[in-house]
Amino acid sequence: MTDPERRLCLPALKELRKELRGAPWDATSRKAYPTLHAAGAACHTGAAGTAAWIGAADMRWSQASAATLLHVLGDRDRDWLGNLAQRLADRPSTSQVPYELMAGLVRLSGCPVPTTETYVVGWVEQIGSLWERGDTVLDRLRQDPYTPELVPALFEIPDIGSHLDWLFGDGPDSWIEALARLTEEGVLDREAMIDACVARLLRGVVASDCRVFLRLLTALEPTGAEERERVADWLALVSHPSSTVASHARSVLGSLALAGEIAPRQLAEMSAVVLFRTEKKLVRAQLVLLGKVLRHDPSSAAELLPAVAHAFGHEDTDVQERALKLVERYFGGIGTADPRARDEVADAVAQLSAGLRARAITALGLDADEHASQPHLELLPPAPEPSRLAPAPDTVIEVAEEVGALMVSADTDMAAFERALDGLVRHAYLRQEELAEALKPAVARSWWMGTDHHPYSSDEHFRRDPYGLEVVLAALVGRVHTSTLHEAHQHGPVSDPCVHRALSAVFNARLWEAAYRVRTDPMPFLLATPTWSSGFLEPDELVARLTEYDRLGARPGEVDFTQALLRVRRDDRAASASAAGRAAALGTVEGERLARWLLSEEPTTPTTSRHVTAERILLGLGELDGLPSDLPLAFRQLALPVGAFNAHTYCHHYWNRVERQHWLAVVPGRRELVAARLVREVSTVAVKDTRGMAAVLPLLAEAEGEAGEALHLCVAYGLGARHPEDRLSAVDALLVLAARGQLDAERLGGDLGQLVRMGAVKPLRLTESVRTAATTGAYSTVWSILGAALPAMLAGLAADGAAPAVRGMGELLAVAAECAERTGAHGDVEHLAPVAERSGSSRLVAQARRLRATLEQGVAA
Repeated sequence: MTDPERRLCLPALKELRKELRGAPWDATSRKAYPTLHAAGAACHTGAAGTAAWIGAADMRWSQASAATLLHVLGDRDRDWLGNLAQRLADRPSTSQVPYELMAGLVRLSGCPVPTTETYVVGWVEQIGSLWERGDTVLDRLRQDPYTPELVPALFEIPDIGSHLDWLFGDGPDSWIEALARLTEEGVLDREAMIDACVARLLRGVVASDCRVFLRLLTALEPTGAEERERVADWLALVSHPSSTVASHARSVLGSLALAGEIAPRQLAEMSAVVLFRTEKKLVRAQLVLLGKVLRHDPSSAAELLPAVAHAFGHEDTDVQERALKLVERYFGGIGTADPRARDEVADAVAQLSAGLRARAITALGLDADEHASQPHLELLPPAPEPSRLAPAPDTVIEVAEEVGALMVSADTDMAAFERALDGLVRHAYLRQEELAEALKPAVARSWWMGTDHHPYSSDEHFRRDPYGLEVVLAALVGRVHTSTLHEAHQHGPVSDPCVHRALSAVFNARLWEAAYRVRTDPMPFLLATPTWSSGFLEPDELVARLTEYDRLGARPGEVDFTQALLRVRRDDRAASASAAGRAAALGTVEGERLARWLLSEEPTTPTTSRHVTAERILLGLGELDGLPSDLPLAFRQLALPVGAFNAHTYCHHYWNRVERQHWLAVVPGRRELVAARLVREVSTVAVKDTRGMAAVLPLLAEAEGEAGEALHLCVAYGLGARHPEDRLSAVDALLVLAARGQLDAERLGGDLGQLVRMGAVKPLRLTESVRTAATTGAYSTVWSILGAALPAMLAGLAADGAAPAVRGMGELLAVAAECAERTGAHGDVEHLAPVAERSGSSRLVAQARRLRATLEQGVAA
């Protein structure tokens, strides 16, 4: 066919392609794709159109073979074929253009080999996949005429290591070994290869890139002369994010330094970077290197000791002590010749821990008054204050916008939720049709807006659970039957009860009632909307709402009014008595109930019972006395006791964690009721290594009410969580409790000691948490907790002097010693002395001795 004849076929081929694109995956017609793919490539007469057709996404999984495409395209002129090869190579690698096709076009056209990512990655994979030929990677690379052009391109492709790490491999038949041999044989330029490896490490931070090119650089075995030529590169690489790369650069520079190949100034520059790193192994190796250089050339002390002093600020006191020993040994060698160096070292002494600082002042002959630090000042975050909720949105459009935001939000703020719910009720009372129309865009993507083809109906869905605001929205737009809402409102949930049901039942009952009343008897507004973000409702405000209900002749919702009673603030007895008088004067049933409630005594705090199992501590909760006797069905479980073993491992609320932040507003001022029901699942962040269960801890800490045994036990589990985000939540809760003066350090420390002793909390995880809390400035708070926790943790080690140290105990003692030094703590920690008197110099023993010495001296930083 001539070119015009081929072009005439294109419309029919494109129409067929459009038809096949809409066919199901299992349609017989899809078998035509490979033939269509080849025919379309042949009928395009322009290289751009041919490349677009070959690389089309819809034919990616049913392409014609490379041999077929080369056959139908092979009669084109060489320039056209070269143009097509370059265009295919320029396409992204996700196009999955076969390498055999691109390589065949290069071979037919004689054009320069492309060095794009798609071509080079295809080449590497092709070389590595020809194992069935029986030869080696090295043999294949030797036979490929394009190897000298394609290997340098490997170093220019972004994130090439993520594609090729698994292909490079190890051993005699690996890519690394093959490239090293080709470099040795002169096929590849040695200087260019070394430069390319170093340059790629300098600009690459992807872990796979670092692994591949560092292994290749090591296989090339640079000589001493080649390493000396690149001193500036090694100096830059010691600050590399990858510790492996930094360690290699440090090792190279260390060898050069011991051989006298780099100046003391360059070694000092390198040390300032290495000693700032967090990897203890690197830091210690650098201090050993500096010690060797100083022994060989003591005159370099003026250059090197200021660099050594950078380690004075390291978090590990063992590192600080190693650095101090070097300074003590060679500080006199500085003399008066370099006062600037002496001043730099003296200024760095302030970064040492308190015990080492006192030693340094004496050993270096410094002025004690000049280098004395200020007494410790405890820094805690400002105590959170509840904020007043903003009024409900004024217009239907504003309500719809806020509801839309909440529908797509992964986290529902209690205040925003209550405002939106109140706004829906208010505007449903005034202009329901207008509100329903405005809400349609917000709910358009909800599955229950089109239930014809869903496996179960929206009625079944909302009978199980209201799903937050969704049940109210579905009621407004007519997607749930009134009978379903009535049944849910009257009888509550159909799911099995769980330990959380007492709280979730109240939350859900309000939503079912609001949805039911929207359809049958709209309320003018909600009575239970809180005044404050803490969940409390001011008594005067509730009286005013009841007065307005009475004026409008509206009937309060039973659940809504009962929730309002539980939220009304009663700590100001004078204000309560005044509001009670006005409520009674209304002459309504609700007014009389409110008056009695405001004048009654606060419910007593339930007692807790502690139960210790093989792997964790659990709590039971006694009966809550003092609640009204005429509670609706949904509220009756609030007064019932909670058994320590009633909590299931999983329940509906395990997956629906958004609802939890509303539970504190069900019973504001009684966070122990909530905490006791959450102890078991919060414990899983430490015991079972789950994620996210401790996110509720800051909310518990900021809530009102007694901070009792349940809350402190939850925080203890959170401090030992597996995942950093859970530990941070626990630290936030700890600091908030301390800032509010509600932290019982003895109780929390006792819980932590027992949990560590039984293995529920791992010391290393606890160390990370308390170190984070301490570094915010709360050293005294952390010491008060650790001082109470350590006796139980050390008891086992003290009882058996030969008992192996628990992993992380040395690090935990280091944090305790740091806090004791900074705060000037003194006294005695039970069971510390036997551990400190153990033989050896392990981290556990060294830090135990440090803590004991600190407590004996009462050192204040």
